[in-house]
Formats: sequence, structure tokens, C-alpha cells
Amino acid sequence: MAKIDLVDIFKRRTRHPYRPRASHLVEHLFPDFSLISPPGGSLLAGVTSFANHQLYVVAQQKPTPDDLRSSEDLKKLNYGMLTSDDHARILRILREAAASDTDKTVLFSVIDTYGADISMYSAQRFQAFFIAHLIRAFLTIPVRTVSLILGEGGSGGALAIQVTDVRGQMEDALYATAPPESMASIVFRDATRIQDALTVLKPAAKELKALDVIDRIVPSPEDVTDVEGFAANVKDFLSKAVKDLSRNHISKLIKRREMRAKSYGVSKGSGPLYDIKRYIEKPIKMAFRRPAPDIKIVNYSSLTEVGDDYGHMDGRAEDTEFIECGSGKSGEGKHRGCGKLIPLKDFLDNFQVCPECGYAYILSATGWIDCLADTGSFHELYRNLSVEDLLEEDAMTSYYRDFLAKQEGRSHFKESLVVGSAEIHHFKVVMAISEFYYCGGSMGVVFGEKFRRAVDYAIQENIPLVSLCCSGGARLYEGISALMQMVKTVESVNRLKRAGLPFISVLADPSTGGAIASYAALGDVVIAEPGALVIFAGPRVMKSRGFQVEEKLVRSHFLHQISGEIYDRLDYYHDIRGIQEICERKHMKYTLAKYLEFYRRTGLRLPRKTRRKKGRSTAV
Repeated sequence: MAKIDLVDIFKRRTRHPYRPRASHLVEHLFPDFSLISPPGGSLLAGVTSFANHQLYVVAQQKPTPDDLRSSEDLKKLNYGMLTSDDHARILRILREAAASDTDKTVLFSVIDTYGADISMYSAQRFQAFFIAHLIRAFLTIPVRTVSLILGEGGSGGALAIQVTDVRGQMEDALYATAPPESMASIVFRDATRIQDALTVLKPAAKELKALDVIDRIVPSPEDVTDVEGFAANVKDFLSKAVKDLSRNHISKLIKRREMRAKSYGVSKGSGPLYDIKRYIEKPIKMAFRRPAPDIKIVNYSSLTEVGDDYGHMDGRAEDTEFIECGSGKSGEGKHRGCGKLIPLKDFLDNFQVCPECGYAYILSATGWIDCLADTGSFHELYRNLSVEDLLEEDAMTSYYRDFLAKQEGRSHFKESLVVGSAEIHHFKVVMAISEFYYCGGSMGVVFGEKFRRAVDYAIQENIPLVSLCCSGGARLYEGISALMQMVKTVESVNRLKRAGLPFISVLADPSTGGAIASYAALGDVVIAEPGALVIFAGPRVMKSRGFQVEEKLVRSHFLHQISGEIYDRLDYYHDIRGIQEICERKHMKYTLAKYLEFYRRTGLRLPRKTRRKKGRSTAV
């Protein structure tokens, strides 16, 4: 294929209406293909024979012009996007493949999607949890696996089935954290800036191979509609991949997946000596607590209207500061709060929840540390780890540097994940807490690396991990490296569980994007605060793509009710258990202690005692 501009590739080839789809490849490559899932929709799944192996095929199927002829077809917005139903079927297929003769079995996934289905239907069925569990399944399945990005790979919808042993991409295919239009709308507030979005996303095969996101670039024929040309090249790729994988033992491949996941987002400064360097700060104490930067503080004497206590004789000190429930600095949020004046001290003592109506502001990391940890017990780890420590210079665009500069002063912390050692009612734990007021709590390379190190520290010290998710999604400025942190955090949770250590996940408001679709969905226990938004794609993104939104159906209380029905549908939800408990902030510390006590009494490994022998520490 002749080299052309990336925007031209995107418009004329990747999104070409007659570009071959997964079904065309299956028809040309596998004459004895037998369907497993029902035909139609966005999932094509089946089993066939290939190169003396039993080949399970899981493929995403984008619509063709022939699929969009009726008005009903045109109204269907999630064509080419896998639903929670599709993901449930894929988990079932993975289990079937794992139960077969693994030495003679290969799983082949084909990626071609704008992203995962973001309809209310899938959101209410724990779509984000399915993505997390699929990533985990692909990392651990005892079967040789191959994936191919055929046309477009978008967001977690692609990542859910792309984490394989051999990863290919057609040379004119694009794989990104978000579709370019969405990226342009969110970052530049202009959906037409496709060129700028593609510059930041770096979705081309050559760029992704350099980042170790893919292994092999599969040539594309000059004619983008040449089905036979595509099929011939894919056959060559698949044949070589199966042959190469046959030389490796399954256990070695699983270990390689693990090592690969650990390396995502660390393009410099890696290695054992770098890991040893820990930045430990003094304990975070109550003196640091303050309202979030978006909250407007008023002085009672500065108000001109007559107060509710007009005529009362007790009076109020003129220097007392108050919060008007529901209002921010720009006046936003009043439709949700009660509008009453709350003394600032009472507001902070109640962890920024109105004691009158229960309206809760988004709590900063310092607020959550005050809420969850024993006073003075939190010691921050890796505080000074920065993007500059992990990414090469050319990965830092001017757009990204400007964005980071705007975050200065909004938080006491230097990144969107705060990790440290702490005590919760005297139980020693490692904590990983999102800082929403730094880049919206977004998952980037520092976020993922800090989470990995927090897990390593928990395993080293043999203590539980408690995470607090409060995130707006992946950090788009970092392109695919941000998306791959989902894989990195899932792999970290896998290691924690292999070590037999508890993992408690707390979902705060909001819990969205890559965070809820990775580590946050994998807690042994998942607890949510009242009213927390728990969804993969936020309501604003859903509305912008034409999907109807009913927010109350994707908030913690409703999802907690649905979780009670999961045990009646384990064939659908597999290992997903949803949200086990709703807990107010003021009671969250006690609730965590309750589960930590339970784990301690039912088999949590106690810290090993050591004795000195010839100058060395020896476990007994």
C-alpha cells in the first residue's frame, strides 16, 4: 500500500464503507467455520480448524452499507459495538476454549469497532465490569491467543479482546484511546480538528509497534475493497503466529503477557533500581483538609438576603464561613443541592456532604484520606513520580504540557493517583486513591505505574490493598499509552490475588472510563458511596453520540439493586458480582474495617516473622 496522509487513511481506508469486514475474512479463510453465537449483531463467534489446530474465532463486525438500508437499521446506534450480552458470550467461549485440549487450541480475535456499546442497556448490565473481566481472562487464559486490528480499534471495546500473545494490525488500520472525532470534541472542543486529534492519539501501526502495543504489521492491498487480498495477507499472518506460538509452553506465554503489561507507559527510567527509589512524604494530617477548588465559600455577613434564622437571638459570628449547598464557583449544581447555608466546619467534618439533604460534592484525595485513614497514619509513596520520568520527550505534545500547567494549584498532590501506606482502625493497608481535582482523576502512565508499585508494596509487606476510584476516564493526551494502563492495573490485581491478599474497591462519584473498566471492577468486595455515577462512558459522551441517558439507572443505588439479582444469572455474569454494599462517607471507614476484620479472621496471611541469622533476615 502506498504511503498516504494519516487523515486520508482514516477517511478513505479505515472508515471506507466497503472495507472488508470480519465476516468476509471468515468466509474466505475458514470454509468449515461453525457459529457458536447467534448470527447477526456486532459479534461473530465460532470454531474452525486451522493449521492442525482447533481455532476459536471471536470477531467484531462493523455494519456494511447493505446492513443500513431500513430506517430501523439507521436508528441503531451501536452497530459495530459489542454489548454486555456479547461480552458475556465471549467469556463463555473463553471458558470453553480453556477446557479443551489447550496444546491444540488457538483463540483468534478480530478487532474492528468504534468502541464498546455505551447504551443504557449495556450500562445497566455492568458493561465496564465485563471489559475488566475480559482483560483479566485474556491475560490468564491457558490457551495460545492471537489478535488482529482489522480496521478500527477504539477504546476499551477493542482492548477487551486485544490483549493476546501475538498482536497484529493491518497497516492502514487505526487503534486509539478514543475515536478521533470524540478526541477532538473533548480535548479541543472542536470535532473538526481530526488532524490534531490523530497527532495526539498516534494510532498508526508503526507507532503502536514502537510502543509494544502490537507485534506485527500486516500489509494491506492497494485496493481497500480487495477482500481476497486482505484474506491472503491475514492468512499469512495467522499461519506464522500459530507456528511461532506452538514453540512456546503456555506457562511461558502467560508470564510474557504479565511482563508486557507491567511495561506499558514506561519508556524510560525503568528497572529494579528505579523501583527501589520510593518517595515517602510525612503523614497527611487533618491540617491539610480543605474544600474542593470548585466550591464557593461565602461569609454569612456578606449575604444581602434575609437569613432563615431571621428573628433568632443567638446570632452568628461575622467571620463564620459557609457553603451554599449545591452551588459551585460558577453556580453549577444548584438543581441538585438544597441551597441551605452550611457552616464550613460542619461541612468538612461531614466529608463535604450536606447534613441537611445529603448532597455530596466530589471529594479530593486529601478528603478521602481524612475519611478513611487513621489520623497521621498515611505516608505517601512515589509522590514525585511524574510523566517526564516515564515518557520520552517526543511523547509530550505542547497540548499536553499546556494541559498539565493548568492543573497546578488545584490539588495538594502532583498526580491523579495517590498511593501510600496507612492504617484503618489500626489495620495496616496500602491505599490507592484517585485525585479528581488533578486532571479529573484520569488514568495515565503515572496512574498505572503508581498502582503497579502500590500492589508490589502490598505484596512485599503482605498487607491488603484498598483503592478509591474517582475518575473521569483515560488521559487522552497520552494516546494509546493511557488506554494500556487498564491492562497494567488488571495484571497488578491478578498478582495481588495470586498472593492471597484482599483487595477492597471503593467507588466514589464519579467512577467512569478506564478506571471502572479495569482495576476498580475487580475488588473482592466493591463498595460504593450513595449516588455515585458508575458507568464506562459518561452521560455527556452518551448524549453527544445520540444515546438516551437516564442517569439514575447508572448510579450506585440502582446498580446495587441489580447486583442482588446476579446470583440468579451466573451463566450471564460469570465472576462479576457488581456492587456489594452502599455506604455513606461518614461510615466508610468502619465498613472497610469490618471487611478487613473478616479477612483477618478467615485466613488472611499474617506478616511473616523474621529472625536474624548470620546478618540476614530469614522467614520462619
